[in-house]
Amino acid sequence: MKVKTYIAVSLTLLFHLCGFIGIAFSSYKNWFIQLTPLNLCLVFVLLLINQQKINFSFIFFLIIAFATGMVTEIIGVHTHYLFGNYNYGNVLGIKLAQVPLLIGVNWFIIIYCNCVAMNMLYVWMAKKLSQKDVAVPAKTKRLYFVIDVALLATVFDFIIEPVAVKLGFWYWHEHKIPLYNYASWFLISALLAYVFKRFNTIARNYFAIHLLIIQLLFFLALRIYL
Repeated sequence: MKVKTYIAVSLTLLFHLCGFIGIAFSSYKNWFIQLTPLNLCLVFVLLLINQQKINFSFIFFLIIAFATGMVTEIIGVHTHYLFGNYNYGNVLGIKLAQVPLLIGVNWFIIIYCNCVAMNMLYVWMAKKLSQKDVAVPAKTKRLYFVIDVALLATVFDFIIEPVAVKLGFWYWHEHKIPLYNYASWFLISALLAYVFKRFNTIARNYFAIHLLIIQLLFFLALRIYL
């Protein structure tokens, strides 16, 4: 890893570790929760800094992921059709049509990190298969990639949901998370994964993989201790 990747991973690990300790064990829980927007902005900037090449396809995917996340969430909040009967709290900052702008950023971060991790796994698998003279059709690989990214992103949402409610990010009016919330997550994630692959978005970003692991561990730990 490059020096900037080491620094980014160290900063992210430090922020999430302090956040976990502060939220789970200190009397300043609310203060640490209010730092969530700062944390999201930090990892977003670090993700951009560590991007190997910021070209048209990357910027296009960023815009599409942000816009898709915002539009689907706005539809979800106002109609309850996509994700269920829910609303956002005030923790995540400035809102557009009752949806925090950082939610669009978060959609990009989650999907992009999942795509990068899955893409690098596929590259590794392709090398192994090539050594055994096994050829997989391009369309088949793309289909598997889309499904795998969507599954991983949905699992990520499943881990986050109960913690996010306890932290006041959003709340469910029926006090339960409907199953079609995860179905919508899968379908929307699959669509974005397809866009990612279709436009050959550059996926070499080692920080993205570390960020995905750190966030998974962070929310898993909070799910256990809260």
